[in-house]
Amino acid sequence: MDGFGGWLAQFTQVKGAMGDLARDAAADTDWPDEPDELETYVDHLESAGASTAALDTLADAWARYVAWQ
Repeated sequence: MDGFGGWLAQFTQVKGAMGDLARDAAADTDWPDEPDELETYVDHLESAGASTAALDTLADAWARYVAWQ
């Protein structure tokens, strides 16, 4: 897994919201690989009924991912 999903996978052992998102993504067999755009992941989480807090965590994680690139 490359892109955002691959980057996010490094946080599966982290406590807190970022780790929760990383673990959820790792366990989600439908987690998208591409296109590597924020909207892809927002759409996926919204279709799964994610909470506002989960979407906020995703936005924060995406900002960190973009800064890392």
